[in-house]
Amino acid sequence: MALVFSIFNSSFDFTKIYNLKELLITAIRAAIEAGNEIMKVYATDFNVEHKGDDSPLTQADKNANDVINSFLLKTNIPIISEENKQTDYEIRRNWEQCWIVDPLDGTKEFVKRNGEFTVNIALVKNGIPLLGVIYVPVSKELYFTNAVGSKSHKYVVEDQSIQIRELLETAKEIKPLEDNTPPIKVVGSRSHLNDDTKSFIEGLEGEVEIVSKGSSLKFCLVAEGKAHIYPRFAPTMEWDTAAGHAICQAVGVKVSKTKSGKPLKYNKKDLLNPYFLVA
Repeated sequence: MALVFSIFNSSFDFTKIYNLKELLITAIRAAIEAGNEIMKVYATDFNVEHKGDDSPLTQADKNANDVINSFLLKTNIPIISEENKQTDYEIRRNWEQCWIVDPLDGTKEFVKRNGEFTVNIALVKNGIPLLGVIYVPVSKELYFTNAVGSKSHKYVVEDQSIQIRELLETAKEIKPLEDNTPPIKVVGSRSHLNDDTKSFIEGLEGEVEIVSKGSSLKFCLVAEGKAHIYPRFAPTMEWDTAAGHAICQAVGVKVSKTKSGKPLKYNKKDLLNPYFLVA
């Protein structure tokens, strides 16, 4: 948020906003085109492979990753993607900024064909998310921060011939819920509602309503005021959370570690996230 406030400093370089806007436009284009590739595979009788950690992998993951790389490589900003070979931390630690990408977040949901999978693209600087884009290929819903990460928006891409600049101007601003009037709406994953999560929910006071959703859409539910809180007591990687974190952060929703209360950080030596709370 420091970037937002520095705009009011007379020494602020306004070219930074322009550059961020161009990067945002690039990320949006990449996400939509990746979504198109995903839907081509979704319409077929696709095969499912499994990685070393037993997580699923499809041709859609690979195709989407290729498309996103083709856009982001042109920015000359390094990329951390789930489907790329990971760069050694001794090199990554010197990156001031980087893209963090999940070309198909929610492959399990993709395989189940329930539509709750996304394309996630985030720009991170010094460990902090600056920009975030989440695209839902089935519903064509697009969530994104503005160019300085001070607001988040939603747009349904019904006409893909629309100019991205026009899209930015007409998208609807989203905001979180402003009160905690019962029932408290808690986001739960369709695939990861474990005992720790159940215990957390049981510890909440008053009436609780569970809102189930897959992939990074869980972040979007809190950011757009359809849920109050998203507790995550199961493993996630940085590419699962960076875009959603940016979108939530821009509307004043915290994404913090459950133990310390400090925000999640990115481009860490270990790309595995600690447990966290979105609220």
